[in-house]
Amino acid sequence: MARISLKDISTKAPKEFDKAETKQKIADMQSEFRELQNLLFASNTYSLLVVIQGVDASGKDGAIRNVFSSGNPQGISVVSFKVPTEEEASHDFLWRIHKNTPSKGMIQIFNRSHYEDILVTRVHKWCDDKTAFKRMKAINDFEELLDDHNKTRVLKFYLHVSAEEQAERLKERMHNPAKMWKYNEKDFGEAALYDEYHKMYEDCFEHCDKIPWTIVPADQNWYKEYLMIKTILETLRSLDMKYPGYKK
Repeated sequence: MARISLKDISTKAPKEFDKAETKQKIADMQSEFRELQNLLFASNTYSLLVVIQGVDASGKDGAIRNVFSSGNPQGISVVSFKVPTEEEASHDFLWRIHKNTPSKGMIQIFNRSHYEDILVTRVHKWCDDKTAFKRMKAINDFEELLDDHNKTRVLKFYLHVSAEEQAERLKERMHNPAKMWKYNEKDFGEAALYDEYHKMYEDCFEHCDKIPWTIVPADQNWYKEYLMIKTILETLRSLDMKYPGYKK
């Protein structure tokens, strides 16, 4: 695909979107999501893997909490990928990922993912370009394997937040008691690498595109959540699902 330039993509909702109206649409879509998730679980034919990526403070945790709030917890699982443990680092980079993919009927959410191994590793020069591009090929093959052989539909969201909004959110973690637990002084150093992270993400979009990315403007949480649940519903609707024993 043609290379995507993130600086050319807005981080805000289009002007024609009204916040109150959009939030009502989200509420309506939550009802449909509840029904389709139940059908996904009961039919036990497909699964859904939702990959959520973005720089620090792009709103990954909030998206998971709010987009999936109406779902049945029995059918949804979340895993966050941090610095590999000693055991994980002794295997190939996809080992810890593959064992967390969803079984049939389940929705698995990745808060960060296998893409960290071609993002943060490249930004910090822990991984050279030759190795990174080999990993990109492996990622394409891995995602196609899930889709083709296990009927796991993969959705990949990049939460596109502006540097200004990111800075405000990181500062809020220093003062808001409800968010202080997220505070990490190192995040400010990572934020200083905003442009470099964009370059690495643009490489992901260009070379790991066999399953397409959805770039989500994330400065306004209500619009971010609207686009995500809309995309998830479109995917669930497209699946040939029916309840066991049901005959048309």
